[in-house]
Amino acid sequence: MLEIDPNSPKAKQLVEALSAHVDLESLPEEICLVVGGDGHLLSVIAERGADYSYLGLNSGSLGFMLNDVVDIESTAKLIATQRWSVHRVPRLAMQAIDGTGQRYTGLALNDVYLERMTGQTTHLRVRVDGVTVVDRMVCDGLILSTALGSTAYSFSAGGSACHPELRLMQLTAICPHAPRLPPVSLPPDAVVEVEVLDSDKRPARVVTDGIDHPGVSSVHIADAKSDVGLVFLEGHDPTATLIRKVINA
Repeated sequence: MLEIDPNSPKAKQLVEALSAHVDLESLPEEICLVVGGDGHLLSVIAERGADYSYLGLNSGSLGFMLNDVVDIESTAKLIATQRWSVHRVPRLAMQAIDGTGQRYTGLALNDVYLERMTGQTTHLRVRVDGVTVVDRMVCDGLILSTALGSTAYSFSAGGSACHPELRLMQLTAICPHAPRLPPVSLPPDAVVEVEVLDSDKRPARVVTDGIDHPGVSSVHIADAKSDVGLVFLEGHDPTATLIRKVINA
């Protein structure tokens, strides 16, 4: 299966260049070749699910979850000879309820975050495994990320850039005013519950890998128990990629 970002001329050009050297439509049935950026890869995974393993080729800017194409012929040869490895990465499962009792669910390879919807701060109560971490936190929001997703919004908000092969959940407050909750790394089986206090006056939305639901009153986040396969071509070094694309960017 081939998925090309329809809004990226670079993605189309990359596919045309590679197609001169390898039949991109003849990959194993379980492999989904995605050409675009990180956002396009996330949208394809959200649509296709865990039945495929995703071989991403970067035609965007960062491309942390994809393979860089430095040389067309070398990349085509690696694809044609199937010289790759599959890395299983966890997802987060989100369940939310809005003010009318409507329920929402979602899966996140990167992150789940709550954020304020108006000019007022949001007030959140946060529990981890039934233990109250913060009874009322005045902030702009809260991010729950996987290790893979820790390099995105969470890192920008002051969280640690975690190695993508770790299995954990990272909790990072967005501009916390009081209390000044620091980033916290949690075990992968942790269960996080967030209550939006005074949600009528201080509404918040929840966003799961870019898909948002407004006006939520409570959110439950846990390990989805549904890993996704990311395919990396021979020579990919996750440590070097983390340092080059995130830490030293």
